Amino acid sequence: MDEEYDAIVLGTGLKECIISGMLSVSGKKVLHMDRNKYYGGESASITPLEELFTKYEAPAPNESYGRGRDWNVDLIPKFLMANGQLVKLLIHTGVTRYLEFKSVEGSYVYKGGKISKVPVDEREALASDLMGMFEKRRFKNFLVFVQDYREDDPKTWKDVDPNNTNMAQVYEKFGLDKNTADFTGHALALHRDDEYLAKPCYDTIRRIKLYSDSLARYGKSPYLYPMYGLGELPQGFARLSAIYGGTYMLDKPIDEIVYDESGKVVGVKSGGEMARCKQLYCDPTYVPDRVEKVSKVVRCVCLMDHPIPNTKDALSTQIIIPQKQVNRNSDIYISMVSYTHQVAAKGWFIAMVSTTVETNNPEAEIKPALDLLGPIKQKFLTVTDFYTPKEDGRDSQVFISKSYDATTHFETTCLDVLDVYRRGTGEDFDFSKVRHDLGDEEQ
Repeated sequence: MDEEYDAIVLGTGLKECIISGMLSVSGKKVLHMDRNKYYGGESASITPLEELFTKYEAPAPNESYGRGRDWNVDLIPKFLMANGQLVKLLIHTGVTRYLEFKSVEGSYVYKGGKISKVPVDEREALASDLMGMFEKRRFKNFLVFVQDYREDDPKTWKDVDPNNTNMAQVYEKFGLDKNTADFTGHALALHRDDEYLAKPCYDTIRRIKLYSDSLARYGKSPYLYPMYGLGELPQGFARLSAIYGGTYMLDKPIDEIVYDESGKVVGVKSGGEMARCKQLYCDPTYVPDRVEKVSKVVRCVCLMDHPIPNTKDALSTQIIIPQKQVNRNSDIYISMVSYTHQVAAKGWFIAMVSTTVETNNPEAEIKPALDLLGPIKQKFLTVTDFYTPKEDGRDSQVFISKSYDATTHFETTCLDVLDVYRRGTGEDFDFSKVRHDLGDEEQ
């Protein structure tokens, strides 16, 4: 350990493992440490099932749950966008060698007390029960515009200047009502609030195209999920980092982060040893004095012996409840996976409900989502603080990720990873640096 590294990464959560892999691929000498004995940090997967019940101080599960070792429960599940940057990174780096993915079967949105499939092409728009007949045609025209839109070809812009036209004006141009704009912005573009309406429309158009392109790859939904749970993902990136020369140390206490007189990080002390570094990357729990709490997130893990009603018996799905549908300022998210992903015993399902806390009664806030699930055999509720770094890290060379937000998809997490990498290196990650000889086949 008594060496000098380009970067030390503290914590083996999903974000830190991805950053470690990206830094290693970019030629950095990386030391990756975690005070825990296991990978994953806050985003760990819990197995066997008995350990989950112990963690939440619940009575031991009875025999109806099957074998405990057949369960692998993610504390913070995230679906991957099939055509998103993280999947591209997984493929190009060869991390897919260590992982197997399964397509998520359904993508739904809540409106007026019931859930409906998210329409993403002209055919689905015309069949959707989310809109009346005339609205369907207007929405169909909007989707055709989005699909034909090319940023480098003004002929495809249809008099919509993407830099000077906001999204509210685009909806108005196509005559879309507020309900249609609601599910478009929150269930297709995956915005978490309505601030996007006043911003230039190019970002939202990109997001909708990403959703549609991702759906086109596998058909049932735009999302993928790793077999055996999300805990496989940090370990895959750990292997990637090792291939490129990275060093990993689990169960390593972090006694002190050392700074020079100017406040710049110079190393990490652990057990009488000191590893020196030029930069430090970590999650918020390692540097509590350098982060600030901005909100709370409530999550509820629900164990069920049936799929979610009204999803055509989908064995995996995401449901988004847009904020306005339940008079809130934040969307509510539901993700569900099952025994088909090797994360539960035969015939069992795991749903996660999450949202940003807005009141003094977080459980009541997620009731609209819990009511959609049908009978729940067991649920585990947690409320966690959401932290963001106080500074960008350029002066101290300490680059901190944000806590995990309430979303059940990977897009905001991926944006944070890319932002941390950009702050630390001064450049965007160059996918062309990745060695293709590690295997870039799609699974």
